[in-house]
Amino acid sequence: MRVLVCIKRVPEVAGRITLTDEARAIDTKYVGFTVGPHEECAVEEAVRLIEAHGGESVVLTLGPAEALDQLRDAMALGVSRAIHLVTDGEEWDGESTAAAVVDAIRADEAESGPFDIVLLGNEAADSGGYQVGVRIGRALGRSVVTGIKGLTVADGTARCEQEAGGGRDVYELRTPAIVGVLEGINLPRYPSVPGRLRAKSKPVAASTPARPAQRLEMIRLVVPQAAAKEAQVLGHGPDAAPAVVALLQSVGLV
Repeated sequence: MRVLVCIKRVPEVAGRITLTDEARAIDTKYVGFTVGPHEECAVEEAVRLIEAHGGESVVLTLGPAEALDQLRDAMALGVSRAIHLVTDGEEWDGESTAAAVVDAIRADEAESGPFDIVLLGNEAADSGGYQVGVRIGRALGRSVVTGIKGLTVADGTARCEQEAGGGRDVYELRTPAIVGVLEGINLPRYPSVPGRLRAKSKPVAASTPARPAQRLEMIRLVVPQAAAKEAQVLGHGPDAAPAVVALLQSVGLV
């Protein structure tokens, strides 16, 4: 089995988000970088598939030279090798990103054979465009399913489970196929020290794709306002009881 997993270098956003002066990018002066939670699960799923079936796993990213850190992190978890499409750090739109990834897939498959599964996070943690996986499948003529919380592969068939209405929808795709996974499909492992040491010697194929004219233009970013919190005193001692009952009645609890 051959599995490709696509990741993206994104700012860590656990803390307070601030924008640059022109409001077109996140100010990364005080934040680090990582991959999104969906992509962490995609990497884990790729490693598990190879552990179960044997074969080769490959991690790919389109991003600046510094994105090598995220590729090494994935290889520290057990991914065999990496493909780095090096950019100058400018954001690429979904159409251009998918086109570059498709070219890289075709080049790798021409040498090593088709990938049975191409895994992606359901959406990037920063742009959230939901486009790249679908565009890759369309360009390659392969089945695509997204929003997946369960995945098994056997006998040339990928069984994909998607949560829906208190149950699960099940899709069976003939491989090769493109699958977008959601956080929660698995529990990603942490890289070990030996794993990090091995990752330093694993091969990384780097190339620099030409950035085409972008057909989607970002005007500006907006940081959502924090949700307001409010506390209301209903009364003191026994005098508060009628107000509590009235409140419970208003929300249908009594």
